[in-house]
Amino acid sequence: MNAVFVLLAVQMLFGAFDTFWHHELHARLPQRTAARRELVLHSAREAIYGAVFLALAWAEWHGLLAVALGALLLVEVFLTLADFLEEDRSRKLPPSERVLHTVLAVIYGLFLATLAPHLAAWAAASTGLAWTPHGLASWALSAFAAGVFAWSVRDAMAVRRLGRTASPSEAQGRARGRECGVTRPDHLIVPAVLVTGATGFIGRTLVAQLRRDGARVIALARDATQARAGFGPDVWVVDRLDTVPAEMCIDAVVNLAGARVLGMPWTAARRAQLLSSRVEVTAAVVDLMRRLEQRPRVLVSASAVGFYGASPGASFEPRDERSPPRPGRFQSDLCVAIEHEARRAEALGVRVVRMRFGVVLGRGDGAYPMLALSSRLGLGAVLGSGRQPAPWIHLDDAVALIRTAIAEPSLSGAVNAVAPETRSQADFARAMAASFGRRVRLRMPGAPLRWLLGEMAELLLEGQNVVPEAALAAGFRFRHPTLDGAFAALAAREPASDVVR
Repeated sequence: MNAVFVLLAVQMLFGAFDTFWHHELHARLPQRTAARRELVLHSAREAIYGAVFLALAWAEWHGLLAVALGALLLVEVFLTLADFLEEDRSRKLPPSERVLHTVLAVIYGLFLATLAPHLAAWAAASTGLAWTPHGLASWALSAFAAGVFAWSVRDAMAVRRLGRTASPSEAQGRARGRECGVTRPDHLIVPAVLVTGATGFIGRTLVAQLRRDGARVIALARDATQARAGFGPDVWVVDRLDTVPAEMCIDAVVNLAGARVLGMPWTAARRAQLLSSRVEVTAAVVDLMRRLEQRPRVLVSASAVGFYGASPGASFEPRDERSPPRPGRFQSDLCVAIEHEARRAEALGVRVVRMRFGVVLGRGDGAYPMLALSSRLGLGAVLGSGRQPAPWIHLDDAVALIRTAIAEPSLSGAVNAVAPETRSQADFARAMAASFGRRVRLRMPGAPLRWLLGEMAELLLEGQNVVPEAALAAGFRFRHPTLDGAFAALAAREPASDVVR
């Protein structure tokens, strides 16, 4: 049985890597409505693996029990095939995931071939369980079983949650004549909107709200298959802007495209990816506007508070939209490049709003879920000195501010998309922990983070005291202006009702 156990261990390790790297970090399946069927299959497969790990850890299964175990292993084969078909239907797999799935299938085949003689011998015996512990291997398989059972429950809970939050398909109106918009029964005109980065954290919520209000939505997504499965037939999904015809009537463009800034260290290749994923899409958006027969009224283009750089000595100095960038620091140079490309649309007569986001807090994705999990477990930490400002905005307000920028003709130029209250990172961590009835007891020195992350550590150890002067001047009312209120709402302990007048 040693060879069987080795193959099971290798399968477990490769499967865990596939789950964390591809399903969680890249595809973010538990946050995607379109992934519900795939998550159902994953949950079932994980439950089967847990049962197999536990079954082989401590006993031999004789007679009809061996037949039942063999049938369970065959069910896993059919579930795997169904999973492959569902993945091809609902999303575009990266090459690394396809290769890993092939490797996992080969290992599982070797496992079945190695276990088959044992199953045949067990099936010939009288029905019953023979207690056969294998020392450390039994305990290791039991630990594997606990892990995959827990993940099976986790995926099942995600399926249930996605089923509750999935928005129903809504009938989509048609633009009438040359008018850039859709006429609703109440005779109000709502804009036709192109959203890039539509499958991202903010983009998904924005598209859902626009659809709810009857707007016609065109979504640009890297994985068009997955986006179509998620949004349904009411959203026109494209993977290239050059497929949009020149006669298309687009009233507004919201540009949210871009790879995640906080993640892998900022190597030269990573910096190039972060830059190209934003600047190239923004350039393509402006090119589209240039060839459209009727130009959009407004471009809302996402930037970040990283525009102002991060200077420890002056980090508490308020930064409004007139504050300058900090050349020579990557996060500042990145935002400057994005905004420079977006401003090219001004020469076309398009109103441009450059939205500089702080950390966006929402249950579905972004920074909040992992931070909340750490806080629930009592692992919230003060980073570095903890005095660095931590600008933030609730997802509700981020989307509302984008929609205000679309609708409000007087709003143009830079807009700081942050809540009115900016507190230190230490206060941020304590407020989040308090929302779960916990305390912050840990502290992470800055030196190890700088050594591990390089310049990217600035995102954690330095900050900007950013104020939303333009939004407030335009009369925007924040639904979640205070950090305590926002965290209470996110933790579902009480509704947040504070509003900035």
